[in-house]
Amino acid sequence: MARTMRNPIAAAAIFAAVLACAPAPAHAVSKEIVQLQTQVQQLLDMVQRLQSTLDTRFGVLQNLAQQTADQATQMSAAVNTMQQKLNAQNEALSGKEDTVSGQIQSLNDSVDELRTRIDKLQKSVSDLQTQLQNIQAPPATMPGETPGSAPNGMPGGQPNGEQTPNGAPTAGVPPGGYGMNGQQGNPPGAAPAASQIPPLKNTYQAALGDFNAGRDQLAESEFKQVVQYYPLDDLAGSAQFYIGEIAYQQHQYSTAVDAYNVMLETFPGNSKAPTAELHKGLALLEMKRRDEGIHELRLLIQRYPRTPEAAHARSKLNGMGVRIVPR
Repeated sequence: MARTMRNPIAAAAIFAAVLACAPAPAHAVSKEIVQLQTQVQQLLDMVQRLQSTLDTRFGVLQNLAQQTADQATQMSAAVNTMQQKLNAQNEALSGKEDTVSGQIQSLNDSVDELRTRIDKLQKSVSDLQTQLQNIQAPPATMPGETPGSAPNGMPGGQPNGEQTPNGAPTAGVPPGGYGMNGQQGNPPGAAPAASQIPPLKNTYQAALGDFNAGRDQLAESEFKQVVQYYPLDDLAGSAQFYIGEIAYQQHQYSTAVDAYNVMLETFPGNSKAPTAELHKGLALLEMKRRDEGIHELRLLIQRYPRTPEAAHARSKLNGMGVRIVPR
């Protein structure tokens, strides 16, 4: 029992001694803890600063990466745009080459047309000269007649047998074959008298009025008179155009094409030439002459690119699925 009691007392004494000795080491431990805490806090601060620096730099890197991505996108767009421009330029150059080729072909065709027109003009001049020579040539004498004698052989050339001194013609009848009415007769094969030639503008206006009124047969006859009597006047080109229009409206496409060809070859500068070119191409298409019709519409676009007829030709070719400029 005593031993039991001594043990707790000893334990208490030991505990007291420990408590007595404890303050000094506890103070040292607390100081070390404080230093450790200080160091830990410093480390935490350093870690925070490092984290902040990393976050800042990471943000900068993200910004740089975004800028690089944007620049790459812009560069890609610029490259695509440049590629499209290059493709467009290549197509434009190809189209220009085709256009130049077509213009050269059109120039060759124009030269051929000009040569044809010159040949026709030369023929017309030759015909006019022949007519003038026929008009100016004296009438041929009949067999058995002598110059100055009448057809019935009477001296002095008077129909009633009367003769003036020295064989001169009767007063009031001038020499050269004038008739009793004071007018000179036309020799065979000579040009018609001026009174028989219809007036140009009146005939053309009458023909145009008949054409607009639907009197095609009468209008065609009047237009042909204009072409016949005034072949070198510009109204003759318009009249030739309307001759083709009458045939075109009556679906006589072959006749219309022939009339348009005459008009385009003889009067290429006429204001109705684009319409004639358009209707000629459409007539050829109606006749199932596809290649010739397409060629004619392309010529129209090359020769008269800014006209309504050229716009109609482009629409027609696009509707047919045909390129306006050949490859």
